Amino acid sequence: MSNIWFTSDLHLFHSKPFIYEPRGFNSVYEMNDAILHNWNSIVEPDDHIYCLGDLMLNNDEEGIRLIKQLKGNIHVVRGNHDSDNRMNLYNNCYNIVEITEGQFLRYGQYHFYLSHYPCLTSNYDDDKPLKAKTISVCGHYHTKDKFYDMNKGLIYHVELDAHNMNLVHIDKIIEDIQTYLKGR
Repeated sequence: MSNIWFTSDLHLFHSKPFIYEPRGFNSVYEMNDAILHNWNSIVEPDDHIYCLGDLMLNNDEEGIRLIKQLKGNIHVVRGNHDSDNRMNLYNNCYNIVEITEGQFLRYGQYHFYLSHYPCLTSNYDDDKPLKAKTISVCGHYHTKDKFYDMNKGLIYHVELDAHNMNLVHIDKIIEDIQTYLKGR
């Protein structure tokens, strides 16, 4: 059975210190190598990865070369740095199986809305079980807090910054949210 992973905001080849330094790297090349290593060390060829935007910036040719080295079946949700040109380049990657602007995903009895940006997907129905809610899964903010903005709804951040430069498994998202809701 294949796994389902999430991430966002790779920013491959985004050579600005405000991107790679807070992530603990001395250069964008160090960051790129860590992303490639971390990704390929846990992803199997049949796994599905939902990358919620901002895959690369600046050097599109090298970015595509690196993306083609990533294992698994990649589903891309467009981010604010994913220009029309980059979207066309993604279409030429054998490992990118889908490109969307946003997406609903059902996993067992759980419901997710996938977007680069946080979205309000619940009506603050605290009395309802998690399975009766739609979880907003997003990136964009480069926050280290996977629960950033939870006071605005059921929002979970999957950007690399919030997960120590690693992808996050769908079961871990559910577990994290269940733990968070029990502690409130």
